[in-house]
Amino acid sequence: MKDTSLIRNFCIIAHIDHGKSTLADRLIQKGRLVDDRNFQDQILDNMDIERERGITIKSQAVTIPYAVSDGREYELNLVDTPGHVDFTYEVSRAINSCEGALLLIDATQGVQAQTLSNMYLALEHNLEIVPVINKIDMQAADIPGVKKQIEKDLGLDGESALLVSARRGTGVDELFEAIVKRIPPPGGSAASPLRALIFDCRYDSYRGVVVYLRVFDGVIKKGMKITFMSTGSVYEVEEAGIFRLALAETDRLSAGEVGYIIAGIKTVADIRVGDTVTGEDDPCACPLPGFREVKPVVFSSIYPVDSNDYEELRTAMEKLKLNDASLVYEKDSSAALGFGFRCGFLGLLHLEVIQERLEREFDQSVIFTAPSVRYRVRLRSGGEIFVDNPSEYPDEGRVESAEEPYIRASVITPAAYLGNIMTLCLEKRGVQSNMTYLDEKRVEIVYDMPLAEVLFDFYDRLKSTSRGYASFDYDITGYRPTELVKLDILLNGKQVDALSQLVFKNGAQARARVICERLCGEIPRQQFKIPIQGAIGSQIIARETVNALRKDVLAKCYGGDITRKRKLLEKQKEGKKRMRMVGEVELPQSAFLAVLKTKEE
Repeated sequence: MKDTSLIRNFCIIAHIDHGKSTLADRLIQKGRLVDDRNFQDQILDNMDIERERGITIKSQAVTIPYAVSDGREYELNLVDTPGHVDFTYEVSRAINSCEGALLLIDATQGVQAQTLSNMYLALEHNLEIVPVINKIDMQAADIPGVKKQIEKDLGLDGESALLVSARRGTGVDELFEAIVKRIPPPGGSAASPLRALIFDCRYDSYRGVVVYLRVFDGVIKKGMKITFMSTGSVYEVEEAGIFRLALAETDRLSAGEVGYIIAGIKTVADIRVGDTVTGEDDPCACPLPGFREVKPVVFSSIYPVDSNDYEELRTAMEKLKLNDASLVYEKDSSAALGFGFRCGFLGLLHLEVIQERLEREFDQSVIFTAPSVRYRVRLRSGGEIFVDNPSEYPDEGRVESAEEPYIRASVITPAAYLGNIMTLCLEKRGVQSNMTYLDEKRVEIVYDMPLAEVLFDFYDRLKSTSRGYASFDYDITGYRPTELVKLDILLNGKQVDALSQLVFKNGAQARARVICERLCGEIPRQQFKIPIQGAIGSQIIARETVNALRKDVLAKCYGGDITRKRKLLEKQKEGKKRMRMVGEVELPQSAFLAVLKTKEE
């Protein structure tokens, strides 16, 4: 049995771009898990999209060996986590499998919104928090100022914060020592019945589902029969092991360890992230508490470009759900696009990432409808329904009132950009509820604003307005009354249900105008004029026209009477009218993407 006093399970949490992945790289290099020839930056980020965007999307685990001066060798299980607000659910799963957390703070930017949010998440799970100040080699580094922020904003001991430069490797040895000394070893007993928590999964085409788990009690080994408590499925373990960048097989995993198992699981539905694994012969009394419940805030429908690919898309969604537990979906259909899925996402970046993963990893060509939030609609008949799909919105005559979800948005910004950010928040229907000067240079402003206003371009505009210095975090606070209307898009007089949106009444005309302009630039010209209209009920509020491709019917006239030319033009006009009545307009995929990007340029 492995000595649990020589195991440390920890994660790295921070605001986006504070250097988590770079610090993980240095820890892996110091542990000699990879030689210099095979090393690459962001080594734990194994998706192309993570490398291209420079962000972490998936939590990744790795076991690092560390020998101290007296000859003892520790097993350090590191879980690298994302920093973007859309992936907080990934962070909560990582935290559940650890005893301690390195709270990373950028020496040039100080404590920011996600720093606070992630620290509270760690405190909820009683993790030992070790503050670490990164980027101390930068010219703009303000170490004394950041130490004061750690004490004032976080309530931690600023003097105990470790100083590191993840880029240069400075202070990494001291960090290893602190992990061993300050983070407690895991509890649990190897003699107790098996209790292990599934914190992630991925699908292997050859071996089935690879289950990532943290063992809290007992032992799991090859040949053992195990049960997944939520589904009751029973499997035999074919392989167990730990993460050494690649999967490294061991004879067993015992209490306190983080590792993986393979059990020939081909039925994706049998596995749920957050489930408890126990032994079939000697089961535990009760399952472990799972992660916090996922609450999708952005909804959009996914359809295959070719309706014959629906089954392939369904299989791809099942496998993606296995690897991304925060994805929620159900079957959906559209008159324009056929069968698809209505999906719930944690934010707009999450939606973009899912789209790219479907295209890259599963080779699926898909169309996404415009994102929406979930509204609460009270009916005149006395009932109440929740609507996130515009096609399900009842007729205006049946609606008594509507409510939309509100968020409490917390923005931490340098004081120089305060005016511009307040203007942006007011433009997004925000109401200021608090403003606090954290120190001479930084201000925290808190706004109550509709979630729907944050969906499209708020985060991008916040970053550009503040030159990248402002940070943003939010919590859902509840529902408030709103004036809601259904905006329909008509193409050649026919409604395209996949382009319908639920919007705030006063902003409907501006939104309709932008959508019509964008569609006008994307729809290919036909032999007839194509009107693109935005409508609320029977009232047209915006219009653009795609001009017809026109054949020059007068080319054969070399002079002669004007009546001959008029006759030819009238004949052409009649033909175009007939063509418009029977003509079908096909929407290219780029048109749906253009509606997604309704940010005015």
